[in-house]
Amino acid sequence: MDGKPVRWKKNTALFLIGQGVTLFGSMLVHYAIIWHITLQTQSGVMMTLIAISGALPMFFISPFAGVWADRYNKKTVINLADAAIAAITLVMAVLFSLGVEVIGLLLLCLTARGLGQGVQMPAVNALIPEIVPKEHLTRVNGLSGGLQSIVMLASPMAGGALLAVAPIQTLMYIDVVTAAIGISMLVFFVKVPERSRSNEPEAGAKKYFSDIADGLKYIMDKPFLKKMLMLNALFNISFGPFALLAPLQIARNYGDDIWTVFGSISIGAEQRLALLSSMNLGGMIIGGLIISFWGGFKNKSHTMALSAFLIGIGIVGLGLIGNIWLYLLCVGVLGVVMSLFNPPLMATLQTNVDSAYMGRVFSALGMIGSLMMPLGMVVWGPLGDVVDIGWLLIGTGAALFAMGFVFMLDKVLLQAGAPPPSTEGGAESA
Repeated sequence: MDGKPVRWKKNTALFLIGQGVTLFGSMLVHYAIIWHITLQTQSGVMMTLIAISGALPMFFISPFAGVWADRYNKKTVINLADAAIAAITLVMAVLFSLGVEVIGLLLLCLTARGLGQGVQMPAVNALIPEIVPKEHLTRVNGLSGGLQSIVMLASPMAGGALLAVAPIQTLMYIDVVTAAIGISMLVFFVKVPERSRSNEPEAGAKKYFSDIADGLKYIMDKPFLKKMLMLNALFNISFGPFALLAPLQIARNYGDDIWTVFGSISIGAEQRLALLSSMNLGGMIIGGLIISFWGGFKNKSHTMALSAFLIGIGIVGLGLIGNIWLYLLCVGVLGVVMSLFNPPLMATLQTNVDSAYMGRVFSALGMIGSLMMPLGMVVWGPLGDVVDIGWLLIGTGAALFAMGFVFMLDKVLLQAGAPPPSTEGGAESA
């Protein structure tokens, strides 16, 4: 960097803003495609195909994406994935503008976008520790999570308003513009220390499957990594009944009746489900801001333990609560405490994983996340038809609460979560 210090706070802010702009455009199109297919087909089978089109491509591309993130310039990998998604979206927008409106093309678009996101996310997560001092990783990951939650809350609102006055291809064109903004910000304004531009030249000559095997061996040789990834898988699958079945629980328990509040505001089934999503995302925004300012306990494993305890209590509460307003309040609180879990988890990995393997480790994490969603649909969906959802929430909430003791007491996890030495100053000074 020509000997000049990198102002990491400004650098990180520009990176997060650029990625937030890109995410906003992506979510606009994501929701628009889902809504278009839903309204056109009104088919449960199509809903399943939508879920598969987004999740499975990310699962299959993740091993290769991790290798690319470790081999090549991470900024380039992020931008190429973003540009590829934008190019596919542009083609789709042009086809729709010409009157070619085929549902199969939209599913193909979701598949291609899933592949692009599967490539992009490991590189994004692997780049963050290269521009942020280690002792600030939890705060930055919390801020990133809060920003993503804001985008997730705003994008369906904006998408619904735009679709009321403009065709779906308009949102696709907007996505292309936001992608161009995000790419430009990353290219021209975000500085990455020279040491992280690429791996050794000889790494490019290795075969992909050899690199993937090296990454798996690295994970298996690190006890804390094995435990972290296993606990993350258990966490995700235990979280499934809340994530997947809470809307169904509200629909079953509170029916289709129209409620009137404050004398004039009507609340029907759709509004109750919208409130469920809004309360959860609103809580996640607050939680992201809390962890970004607080930073968590000195030992990151303690912060994850606290989050697991509170999430477990909250989900058990949802299984017991019979009042809709208390239920929604509990969902909001759950959103807050959920946001205390992922930032210290990401920071622990970013602090302890060798930079040469960072992309492959995060691709393994992404594979777990993308696999848990369809697996959860297979397991919890049918169970929710034969077992009261309240009991499923009580059981899985208790399991999540018990998981907190693992983070609190396991010596390997406590050692991995210990605070790193300060790295501020020099090339990473503010």
